[in-house]
Amino acid sequence: MNIAFVLFDGVTFLDFAGFYDVVIRLRHFESYAELKWDVCAASDSVKDDQGLEIRPGRVLPDLSGYDLVFVPGGWGTRSLRYDQDFISWLKGAGEAKWIVSVCTGSLLLGAAGLLEGKKATTHPNASELLKPYCREVGNARIVHDGRVITGGGVSTSIDLGLYVVGLLAGEEAARAVKKQIDYPYELQGVDIVLHGGEQ
Repeated sequence: MNIAFVLFDGVTFLDFAGFYDVVIRLRHFESYAELKWDVCAASDSVKDDQGLEIRPGRVLPDLSGYDLVFVPGGWGTRSLRYDQDFISWLKGAGEAKWIVSVCTGSLLLGAAGLLEGKKATTHPNASELLKPYCREVGNARIVHDGRVITGGGVSTSIDLGLYVVGLLAGEEAARAVKKQIDYPYELQGVDIVLHGGEQ
């Protein structure tokens, strides 16, 4: 499996780091021993919403070549959803097996047309901004509609990572990762949308 973590100016670092730290632990399980990932962006340097500079490993790679594309949120999403060059690049994620976002990352997925006909979620304070992009805005902490999985506000990033680990490698793997990171909390809610008997 090959994962793309998409970053941009104005990202909330915890949105990225919470999911990243959990999901790359898939490599410790035999079926994902060959796990690969890239931290990607539209430029060779981005800054989070507090000014922390991050240097991505790849600049504007073809996102259609990844199995899972993850988009975090942050204040930068509000204006970036109108950046046609960035959104055009992000549309390549439509070919991925899994499209995942947390917090206002779903606004970027929406602007790229990746939430059409889907139920999705975001930070509760951004629900109205998400409405034009999707079929329905869900209230659950995680909404899983087909191959699109969206998470709520910032702290959901860890829960979302654990959910994806469980989905891909099984609940025993998710429990093992929870133990590794000393995470004592139980997931508060997942909304799985079924289409034609399949998730």
